[in-house]
Amino acid sequence: MQKAIDYLREKGIAKAAKKSGRIAAEGAVAAYVSDDEKLGALVEINCETDFTANNENFRALLNKVTEYAAKNAPADLDALNAAKIEGDKTVADLVTEATATIGEKISLRRFVAYKTSGRLTSYIHMGGKIGVLVDMTGGSDELGKDVAMQIAAANPSAIDRDGVEASELEHEKEVLRKQALEEGKPEKIVDKMVEGRIKKFYKEVCLLEQIFVKDSEKTVGDILGGVKVLNFTRYQLGEGIEKKQEDFAAEVAAQLK
Repeated sequence: MQKAIDYLREKGIAKAAKKSGRIAAEGAVAAYVSDDEKLGALVEINCETDFTANNENFRALLNKVTEYAAKNAPADLDALNAAKIEGDKTVADLVTEATATIGEKISLRRFVAYKTSGRLTSYIHMGGKIGVLVDMTGGSDELGKDVAMQIAAANPSAIDRDGVEASELEHEKEVLRKQALEEGKPEKIVDKMVEGRIKKFYKEVCLLEQIFVKDSEKTVGDILGGVKVLNFTRYQLGEGIEKKQEDFAAEVAAQLK
């Protein structure tokens, strides 16, 4: 019996290895939040098709890994993959088994784990196309959900101006400067124009300065009152992964030859 189990596991590993070069840009983002323990996690696991993303086994794996990440806060992705969460089986083992069973490349891509003394709120959009985890000093469930939905919809890159990466700011200034010069503006006033336009940039990328999606008369800072946003993470499924472009006409033509 043990030899049979080993044989099937080895077959699964070999099967998974054959699929390692495939592109997995579908899948889902999941969240787990424990209000009692004040901890939570956001995890993205990828597969090759939308159909598999809705597979019961795929979802069970995603939820199991997300809960483990929240409760144990592994140091990094390697630590999460090496973690034993089902007997002697590691997360990496379960991913390999899922690849062999489902028949598609399954890949644990990224995660984040939070622990707070305030309030954690999560929001999952369209079954896992976008996931948000936000840490605030307090506030109501409704406020937490509003902020998480705002982050999902408006995709800020920072909480406030101090959080904007210097490289991102310099890149934007350079783009705005080139735009102004191409518009034929005198160089002596270009810098002032850039500074003015940077204010608009801040309103787009800084969460607190964004127009609140549910009330255009207010900013997110306005609705927060005295509550502070300490941190947030937003995952968009497959972002940054180059998807394979299918040429169905060429495929059909090839089959007719």
